Amino acid sequence: MRSSSSRLVVKTVFATLGVLALLGLSGGYALLRSGLYNVSATAQHLQFVYTVLEQGMHHSVRLHARDIDVPDLADHGMISRGALLYHAHCVQCHGAPGLAPQGIGMSMQPVPGPLVDAPSKWQPNEVYWIVRHGIKMSGMPAWEYRLQDEQLWEIVAFMQQLPQLTPTQYAASVREPQP
Repeated sequence: MRSSSSRLVVKTVFATLGVLALLGLSGGYALLRSGLYNVSATAQHLQFVYTVLEQGMHHSVRLHARDIDVPDLADHGMISRGALLYHAHCVQCHGAPGLAPQGIGMSMQPVPGPLVDAPSKWQPNEVYWIVRHGIKMSGMPAWEYRLQDEQLWEIVAFMQQLPQLTPTQYAASVREPQP
């Protein structure tokens, strides 16, 4: 008697969970189909949307970048070349010490964040993966088609130094060497 009672409880729990999942999916689908959720670039997402997408992005990047071997990023030549590449390709959206993002970056939704804290949030292999592949629906392009692999690593090497740079040091690092 006891085992049939236990089976009934288990069946009831699974049936309840199934019905709740179906209701949740149906409600989400109805919300999407209704057009009520504002997708314009002038309106912010709801906080829970940002949170879910941000967590999903972190998990995805960590998974896809896990087997990437990181070269020696302490090479001064690599860092110097990376500074110039960062200034040419990244600063307009992400800014730099002493430089605010330009209008193109500020007009994106979501607004691209500053990268001075990137080394505290991401491992070098993860930064490389992001720079190489970009991030869907964020405005972050995939640079693998525009820059060589060595150049992508140079940007990563420079970004490891970015948090320590003052505006004066950044300005000095992006001055083209005089012949």
